[in-house]
Amino acid sequence: MRIIVIGGGITGLSAAHRLVELGSEKRLPIEIALLEGGGRVGGSISTRRLDGFLIEGGPDSFITTKPWALSLCRRIGLDPNLIPTNDKYRRTFVVHQGRLIPIPEGFLMVAPARFLPFLTSPLFSWHGKLRMMLDVMIPRAPRRDDESLASFVTRRLGREALDRVAQPLIGGIYTADPETLSLRATMPRFLEMEEEHGSIIRAMVIEQRKAQSRRSKDSGARYSLFMSFKEGMQTLVDALSARLPEGTIRINRCVRLLSKVNDGSWGILMDDGSLIEADGVIVATSARHAAALSMGFDPYLSADLERIQYASSAVINLAYRREDIPHPIDGFGFVVPIVEKRPIIACSFSSAKFTGRAPEGNELLRCFVGGALQPEVYGWDDDVLIEAMRKEMRDLLGIKAQPLFAFVHRHPQSMPQYPVGHLERVSRINDRVKHHRGLAIAGNAYGGVGIPDCIHGGESAAEAVVNGLGRYSNQRRGLSP
Repeated sequence: MRIIVIGGGITGLSAAHRLVELGSEKRLPIEIALLEGGGRVGGSISTRRLDGFLIEGGPDSFITTKPWALSLCRRIGLDPNLIPTNDKYRRTFVVHQGRLIPIPEGFLMVAPARFLPFLTSPLFSWHGKLRMMLDVMIPRAPRRDDESLASFVTRRLGREALDRVAQPLIGGIYTADPETLSLRATMPRFLEMEEEHGSIIRAMVIEQRKAQSRRSKDSGARYSLFMSFKEGMQTLVDALSARLPEGTIRINRCVRLLSKVNDGSWGILMDDGSLIEADGVIVATSARHAAALSMGFDPYLSADLERIQYASSAVINLAYRREDIPHPIDGFGFVVPIVEKRPIIACSFSSAKFTGRAPEGNELLRCFVGGALQPEVYGWDDDVLIEAMRKEMRDLLGIKAQPLFAFVHRHPQSMPQYPVGHLERVSRINDRVKHHRGLAIAGNAYGGVGIPDCIHGGESAAEAVVNGLGRYSNQRRGLSP
């Protein structure tokens, strides 16, 4: 089999690596080429060292509750390179009226699972607290196929729960508008909690007790909720690249169009006019690029892919001497509700979150801007962005000193939006893809935006293409599938 992977982000790299594994496991001769239009692989993942600082231009960690990233790390021998978050600083702040207020202990995304920290927190008014507690009395709604984050949270817990915590935490993950963000596509567990228990607060209390019971019985090693690598996320990109056969990765190779060849194989038309033929193709690009590639052979598939919208975001890394920061750096960072009317989505205290991110006596902060709610901020020039983040650090952390350095990393049209109805669109896309033997589409636009989701999508695409081509080959030879 000759299989082409289009796109060299973490999804494409995972797909190519899984193809190598499948070739070995099934003893299949698979020829693989990974075509990346840019000058490097890794997509939004990039790490650099500077004067003892470890600077992440994109994601700085991955979540462990979804198993696919951890599983891949184990398979390729990266276990010794993994590091957990710092136990000492495991809390997050919310900006409220210009001050950093800790999220109450036991408050899980949208509702409290512990009552004393919640009731004594200055983050919510007494009216807001009483409204949230009404959740235990409000009857469950009839089962819904989907609902927006804003609709669900205000219906069950009130406006303060949405504005002060749910929007900056959940909406911030997806850089999305909570009024349109699909809960079924992003946080389906909350809908399941209502269906099962009738109350979100009641469900969270029950689940927290079960989790505590499991932890007390579990004597084995446990991973923290988020993990990274000693030398940054680039470690994963480099390890996957090194495990691919020499010559597999081809950078600066832009694909213009996909077409079907008469014998059932695929033609990949390159920007330079050359044509590559393959038995299978995995498209691991943005949905918009996938729409352009598929226009020639399936306009219905192309139309659904084209309708997936994206938002742009930027990461601004700022380094400071610890003595220049009046505010304690005693948490993972803070999130900023849109109602605060600030040009910043969040700030991660990178050097507190993970060890080895800054030399002794220094701190590294990562600011996030843009998204669906503030696209105009992303459009500011780098110098304007840096100055705006300096002002935010001055207002919120009391930092008056110049940063030791500041770097802006932009991610244009990189965050797919998951509006209400997204799952139906993805289902239609998957159904259309099944009509085309040897084709798979994967990426953060379909089943999740996190690194584990992308890895899972890439690996599943590789398995689908190999299994599909294998069944077709057996049928042509008169063998049972």
